[in-house]
Amino acid sequence: MSTTEVLRGILKSDGSLELEEKPTLPAGPVRVTVESLPAKSENVWTVLERIWEERKVSGVTPRSREEIDAEIEQVRREWDDQQQEVERLQRESCPSKE
Repeated sequence: MSTTEVLRGILKSDGSLELEEKPTLPAGPVRVTVESLPAKSENVWTVLERIWEERKVSGVTPRSREEIDAEIEQVRREWDDQQQEVERLQRESCPSKE
């Protein structure tokens, strides 16, 4: 005799399934049919809180202010170096009027 139970859940990007509630079926082999449902409408704050919690659980730590500032400074230096190289090449390629 087979018993059927319909549960809601979330299919995650890694293919795992997170159920909203624990099934009442006994442990053992089951057949799972996945049906796409309309996404719940979440406000921006709820989405951000969910993202923060998922990142926290997965062990992702946000960059510090110092790390961000250092990266910005590095990018600025790289752009300055690139701009100086562009200007040097322009000077070298233009004939002097002197």
